Amino acid sequence: MTAGGGDTRLAPLAVTLGEPSGVGADIVLMLKAAKADALPPLFVLADPDMLSARASRLGLSGRIRFETIAAPEDAAGARPEALALLPLENRQTETPGTPRPANGAGTIEAIDRGVGFCLDGRASAIVTGPIDKKALYDVGFRHPGHTEYLAELCSRSGTPVVPVMLLTGPELSCVPVTIHIPLADVPAALTRDLIVETCRITAADYRRRLGIAAPRLAVAGLNPHAGEKGAIGEEDEAVIRPAIEALRAEGIDAVGPLPADTMFHPPARARYDVAICMYHDQALIPAKTLAFDETVNVTLGLPIIRTSPDHGTAADIAGTGTARPDSFAAAIALAWKMAASEAAAKTP
Repeated sequence: MTAGGGDTRLAPLAVTLGEPSGVGADIVLMLKAAKADALPPLFVLADPDMLSARASRLGLSGRIRFETIAAPEDAAGARPEALALLPLENRQTETPGTPRPANGAGTIEAIDRGVGFCLDGRASAIVTGPIDKKALYDVGFRHPGHTEYLAELCSRSGTPVVPVMLLTGPELSCVPVTIHIPLADVPAALTRDLIVETCRITAADYRRRLGIAAPRLAVAGLNPHAGEKGAIGEEDEAVIRPAIEALRAEGIDAVGPLPADTMFHPPARARYDVAICMYHDQALIPAKTLAFDETVNVTLGLPIIRTSPDHGTAADIAGTGTARPDSFAAAIALAWKMAASEAAAKTP
C-alpha cells in the first residue's frame, strides 16, 4: 500500500495539465506541495521547464522536487516527496493568463499519450486538466470539446464509443442526456433510444467502476411538473416514460419521469444514486450549487477511466496561487477509487 492508501498493484494515474496558460499547473503543484504523501501513485505529462517555471512563480520551488521518468512504470519508483514527470516531446512556454498557439501541440500530445497509456494498461486512469478550445482550434483541433476527442481516441481501435458526462460530488451525482446544444433544440434531440442508451451506460459504469451493484436512477422530466400527464408538453409521456419502462424491463432500477423542481432536496436525493437529467443546466445547476469546488466531471462509457475537475482554465488567476485545488484533488481521488473498484470487479 502507498502512503496515500493506494494499492501499489495498480498502475499509476496519468495526469495532464490542460492549457498551460491556465491553472492546471498551479493546482497540481499546490496539491503536491500540500499532500505529497497522501496522493496515489501518479505521473504528470508536461514540459519540465514550463512546470519548473510555474513552481518558481508560485514560490514552490523549494517545496517540490521533480523526478523525470522515461515510462509510466517508473513512477512507482519515484520518491514519495517527488513529482514524477514524464516529459513531452513538444515544448511549452510558461505564459500564465496568455494562451499561445505554440503550446497547443504539447497539450494535445499529453492527452494522446495519456489515453494511450490507459488503453495499454500502463496507467490506471487519466485525470485531465481543463483545456482552452480556442487555443487548440488555432492549431487544427476540430472537436467540439475534450470529451469528444477522448471518445475518438478510444474509438480508433475499432469499437465505437458513446461518452456520457457524469457530474459527481459529495451530495449529488447527475448525468445530462443532452449536453452542449441550445435549449430550443433539446425536445427534438431527446429520443427514447438516447435516454435508454445513456442510462444503460450509466448503470454499467456504476456497477463496474463505482462499486454499486444495483444503482438507482432517478429520471427527470423535461417539462414543468414532468408534463402533468401531457397537460404541459407531450415529451414526458411520449418519450421519457417509454424509455423508463424499457429500462425497468431490462432490470435497471429507473424511476420517473420526476418533476425536476422536487428532485434535489435532501430527502429526495437519499432515494437515488444518480439523477438522469434531460439537458445541461438541469443537471449542472444543482450539482454546482451543492458543491461548486468539489464536483468532478467523469466520462462514462469509455474503455478507460477519465476524470477531470469541473472548472475551466481560469486563466485570469493562473500563476497567482489563488486557485482552489479541491476539484482536482477530488478528481484524482475518484480516479484512483474507480480504478481500484474496476480491478476488484475483475478479480475472481
